[in-house]
Amino acid sequence: MFFTYLRRELRRRRKAALVVASGLALGIALVIIVSSVSSGMSKAQDKVLESLYGLGTDMTVTKAAAAPGSATERPRFEFDAKGSDDDSTQSTDRVMVQGFQTLASTTVGEVDRQTGVADAVGGLSLTVMKVDGQFKRGEFKQQGGTAQGRGPGGGTGQPQGEVQGGGASFDVNSYTVYGTDVTKQDLGPLTSSKITAGRTFKSTETNAKVAVVDAAYAKEKKLATGKTVTVHGTEFTIVGVSTADSGDAAANLYIPLQQAQTLSDSKNKVTTVYVKAADSQQIDSVKSVIQKNIAGTTVTTSADLADTVSGSLSTASDLASSVGKWLSIAVLIAAFLVAGLLTSSAVSRRVREFGTLKALGWKSGRVTRQVIGEALVNGLMGGVLGIAVGLAGAYAVTAVSPTLTAQLGSSGGGGAGGGRGGMMGGPGRQTASKALDIALTAPVSLSVILIAVVLAVAGGLIAGAFGGWRASRLRPADALRRVE
Repeated sequence: MFFTYLRRELRRRRKAALVVASGLALGIALVIIVSSVSSGMSKAQDKVLESLYGLGTDMTVTKAAAAPGSATERPRFEFDAKGSDDDSTQSTDRVMVQGFQTLASTTVGEVDRQTGVADAVGGLSLTVMKVDGQFKRGEFKQQGGTAQGRGPGGGTGQPQGEVQGGGASFDVNSYTVYGTDVTKQDLGPLTSSKITAGRTFKSTETNAKVAVVDAAYAKEKKLATGKTVTVHGTEFTIVGVSTADSGDAAANLYIPLQQAQTLSDSKNKVTTVYVKAADSQQIDSVKSVIQKNIAGTTVTTSADLADTVSGSLSTASDLASSVGKWLSIAVLIAAFLVAGLLTSSAVSRRVREFGTLKALGWKSGRVTRQVIGEALVNGLMGGVLGIAVGLAGAYAVTAVSPTLTAQLGSSGGGGAGGGRGGMMGGPGRQTASKALDIALTAPVSLSVILIAVVLAVAGGLIAGAFGGWRASRLRPADALRRVE
């Protein structure tokens, strides 16, 4: 009887049911779209951080920033003296540790032994500045006549003239090199790139003169697997070409850590320790443990670095997480209220019907259940419609894939340390920021669908509560008053 009456009433009041369902659908669809876009923002931000840290890295440990006013090292370049007739090109380079701040390699082991740390690996970020050019001596052009008077050598005159030409022309080129621990390649910046040609390092190549080159840098310098590249007088054979998963690569060139330490005269030194936590929910506590037990270090988590992300990605993320969230809540509240009021209004128009049913023996609880049942079905219809519209909206966002710009804010010398920093940054100086273009997607998870179903049921129950309360107060006499 319940379902028979329910089906008949819903068919008879299709327009009213559609209005209630549409209102709920609007709120539910908005919740799905905002949630999926927020999830896409989170994934986009993760890509930005992974391009700097590397996949699987939860935090980095670097040397604490030096006090302001401390002495800053400056690069110096020396050139051989050449004869006056020698116009050959001269070249020299300088390998510098980014930020000029390093940690002892033993720090890696200390970090790895801390509670909550699943794995730790050290890396050395270097900048190579190369200067190429030539000196050219000027030529003395003699003019007619001689200067009168006794010259310094005792002569009676000197030829008149001027020096013409000469000078110097030098090009300055810089690129980044990352020294990676080839025995642990599952952490660090190299993991944010995939090998697209050749191979990666072998675990036995701890001190081999081999290199992996970034694809963009390889294209610029016409490098490929099998060729060699010279860094500070040392030739490295290119064994692989890597392509960054998103944005720029962490370095132009990757070489074994020991080779990087040798080139930069940083034996048993690293610039950054990349850390993976045993439990992603305990990252803050692991950070506190490391800072407490290992003095003179700065620990930077992904959450810390996320706060420095700016650009359109940050703006859109703020809108999705704040404005979008409150807009969704406001629309849902409005949809629930409207559904409740419409259901209550519908009950008022059915006074004769419900009064007659009570006169025939229906109890108030049965009438209330009937009204709630109708409202619940309307809510479920709104949920189905809202899920369909929400999925369509999320698909549209993913199909369009609007491009957002993410700029990783500048960090001090003791900051993240893993990215491509400024070449002249000394202690306390800031490294150059990193900008990436990220395509926005709007993935819809099963949990979002479940939330939508819960909202649909909740909307139906709230609307039913309004109408049920109104129906429960009706009396058979109310039906008689409506008889004309």
